[in-house]
Amino acid sequence: MRLRRGLAALAAAVLVLPLAPGVARAEPAPPFRDPSLPLAKRLDDLLGRLTLDEKISLLHQYQPAIPRLGIDVFKSGTEALHGVAWSNDYYDNSAKIDATATVFPQAVGLASTWDPALIERVGSAVGDELRGFHAQNPATWGLNAWAPVVNLLRDPRWGRNEEGYSEDPLLSGAIATAYGDGLQGDDPDHLKVAPTLKHYAAYNNETLRDRTSSNVPQRVLNEYDRKPFEIALRNDAATGVMASYNLINGRPATVDPDLGALLPGWSGRRLFNVSDAWAPANLTGSQAYYATQAEANAATLRAGLDSFTVDDTDAVPTVTAIKDALARGLITEADVDESAGNALSIRFRLGEFDPDGGPYAGISPSVIDSPAHRALARETAAEAAVLLKNDGILPLRAGGSVAVVGPAADKLYSDWYGGQLPYRVSILDGITERASTVATGTGADRIALKDVATGRYVTAGTGSVGLTATSPTTAAQFDTVDWGDGVSTLRSVANGKLVGYGWGPFVTRAQDPAGWFVQEQFRIEDQGDGTVVLHYAGYETQESWFPDTDYVTVGADGNLTLGGLSAATRFTREVLVDGVAQAAAQAKRAQTAVVVVGTDPFVAGREVHDRAGLGLGARQEALIKAVRAANPRTVVVLQSSYPQAITWAQRHVPGILWTTHAGAETGHAVADVLYGDVNPSGRLTQTWPRSVGQLPDDLLQYDIVKTKQTYLYGDATPLYAFGHGLSYTTFRYGVPRVADGKVTLTVTNTGKRAGDEVVQLYTHQRTSRDATAIKQLRAFRKIQLDAGRSSTVTFDLKTSDLARWDQTRQRWIVETSVYDVLLGSSSGDIRQRTAWAVKGEPIPARDLARPTRAETFDDYSGVRLLDETKASGTVVGGVTAGDWLAFEEVRLRGGATFTARASGSGTVQVRLGSPSGRLLGTATVGTAGVYDYATVTAALARFSGRRTVYLLPGPGVRLVTFSIT
Repeated sequence: MRLRRGLAALAAAVLVLPLAPGVARAEPAPPFRDPSLPLAKRLDDLLGRLTLDEKISLLHQYQPAIPRLGIDVFKSGTEALHGVAWSNDYYDNSAKIDATATVFPQAVGLASTWDPALIERVGSAVGDELRGFHAQNPATWGLNAWAPVVNLLRDPRWGRNEEGYSEDPLLSGAIATAYGDGLQGDDPDHLKVAPTLKHYAAYNNETLRDRTSSNVPQRVLNEYDRKPFEIALRNDAATGVMASYNLINGRPATVDPDLGALLPGWSGRRLFNVSDAWAPANLTGSQAYYATQAEANAATLRAGLDSFTVDDTDAVPTVTAIKDALARGLITEADVDESAGNALSIRFRLGEFDPDGGPYAGISPSVIDSPAHRALARETAAEAAVLLKNDGILPLRAGGSVAVVGPAADKLYSDWYGGQLPYRVSILDGITERASTVATGTGADRIALKDVATGRYVTAGTGSVGLTATSPTTAAQFDTVDWGDGVSTLRSVANGKLVGYGWGPFVTRAQDPAGWFVQEQFRIEDQGDGTVVLHYAGYETQESWFPDTDYVTVGADGNLTLGGLSAATRFTREVLVDGVAQAAAQAKRAQTAVVVVGTDPFVAGREVHDRAGLGLGARQEALIKAVRAANPRTVVVLQSSYPQAITWAQRHVPGILWTTHAGAETGHAVADVLYGDVNPSGRLTQTWPRSVGQLPDDLLQYDIVKTKQTYLYGDATPLYAFGHGLSYTTFRYGVPRVADGKVTLTVTNTGKRAGDEVVQLYTHQRTSRDATAIKQLRAFRKIQLDAGRSSTVTFDLKTSDLARWDQTRQRWIVETSVYDVLLGSSSGDIRQRTAWAVKGEPIPARDLARPTRAETFDDYSGVRLLDETKASGTVVGGVTAGDWLAFEEVRLRGGATFTARASGSGTVQVRLGSPSGRLLGTATVGTAGVYDYATVTAALARFSGRRTVYLLPGPGVRLVTFSIT
């Protein structure tokens, strides 16, 4: 590295040597192209050479070329969540360009390895492949990767569950750090790829995602939702964040002040923060937060977001709005300089302005889908697989007869953020390589749909789908698979394609569900009289695109179209082939049955579409039951993007293996585990509930403490605990020792074969002023041990690691307490424990004589957290009569006056002991607007002692601060 820089400096010096008379003198390279200079000096030099218009042009996703300085185009944002996925073509109106590249397991699968070293290798491979694509077309394949996603998997119904790592902030942060480190490369000054963390922050719902506000109290925001972003940034594993679509406590995340005020303090480098696609337009559109785009863009820049992903390749609206904001004095040129400098900072680190392009410039397209990357994909997919149950049926012996049945047996499915598979090894393929004979089937029912009114059958021809057949000919037959939430696909037997709307009329042309608008989804709804109707479930994004007109009916031309329920065509559903019975018959004739069930990542749950439940499709459940009844030697392979409530299978099936949609090598990897070539070592990264009844009623309940979500606070017994995963060998944990900031113990492989164990360290705080986690992951280590061998495992555990957020003083503290140190193979399987007495500090009684922010409450009911101003601050707003805030452990010294800063129109009651306790006084609020705050007072009845004070803000009242004096 030093030699290369020295040569570059020498080359620059040669340019200024005296020349012979009559020979043209070469201009010296400008300082910004000198890699021997500090980054700050190079950046200042380049900014100083740019005009204001040129600097503004750098604020859009598509940064144009600046020919006079030899600067090329630059595009921020290439999807690389678990392999290079897709990009937008700069020269082709932002058409989606898919990458045929190495596809690794979905992100939740990557984390299921619990192996940061492996995930760093995966990230490095993805970074190499993105460099390879970049070498082919730098305008399309930008080196700013929009990955990884670190939003916590708080609720398994979230449609984007597959994109995150874990419900735990430490594990998510560790895996994100590893993947980001791999993407970036190991050069201290240069980036292979510039990773962007998605999506800041508290984003876990797709329904109305750009209009819903995540109500997140201070403790949850600091201890939970912000934490994985902080971990990755403090470890220098990312170059910025993408703001999420949602609002956070009443303020759109696109203008969250954290972007510029909090996040830079977590990193030692300049950050380049970007918007999500079209989010800047939401500020004046769906969110109606600003009246003009000039105001919106100005606020976005001031908040700390640097790049506007909007209007596809057309930067004119963004540039126009920013110029308007400058003219109106909403921002200054210094604001533009800050964001333009942030944008350029990663371009310098990517080597763009180095004479040789930097240390990664030589990576060629030959790395894409290389043999080494294929081998790594297989290794990772095997490590990611989680053995959920094993009553001795696994591992299987090679040879023999196997029935491999189910909708995912002979097919691999991709997701929106996965690349195109260069080849496909299905689970059927993997098992066929090991078994002597194999029988297979999808388990899908083959049906015909006959119009009750006309007696004609739904027929899939070469064009539209209509009513033409008078008998269930091949063209009138469809294979149907139920993917969960009652959503099914209909595949034409005649041409093997799926029925979809196609923006009208219905056609059969898609090989698989795909695209942003998934149009191949139906609910076959029983009408209770022997007939069914087809409820079209496509387009289901944030709301129905066709309210009251999403039922299949027959048009005047005889083709299927959409209409209201009252006009829906009644069909009889004729089962021509019972796929479940057929699969059970195959299973009965085989020595072993493998049932491959699960999800299609494009159906029932995905981006812009949350799941309603946790169950498999009803016919998939029936398939498991029928095959198990036919053959006691049944193994279920569950291929899914999220937890499933497979309670019957857990009780009755002897072996269950879970894998995500794990890429082209899925079949090899699953077979490697089923047949024992790889000892399973994957562990679950989120709790699997027994049923949806163990989850909050509302997906928007972000307060995991109050609603007892995740393994941290959940007290219900789950189907599978966080961290769960079985092995083909056994491990014994020795007695742990805590001393000098370390926890040590000996782990022994007590089985008959080598295997990996994920040793997990949790703590539990025995006493606290507040509700604390039942247990919390503090460290983990994946170790490999041969049979009979032992290893000493050492974890760092410092007092500061036990810090939690004290809402009463709005800072991090470590409370004095005894802490249980728990070690085990999952959060539900603790093998050893010891106690650790920690001298920290107590949380003193509240003194409400000091101005107290309302948002620092200890408990609440009904209220909402809202924006104090559009720029910063959080207040508490009453929604309905009876909403309340509680402030506990209050030291009362005869206070007689209540003083509050508030807005709105209504009252604030002060009560003692309970929401309906003694009324001490009532303050009346009356201001013109929600952001027009005034100071109000009320006389209080005399009281003293240490009690809990309740405030009841009326509907529409916003409370900022208060005091009792």
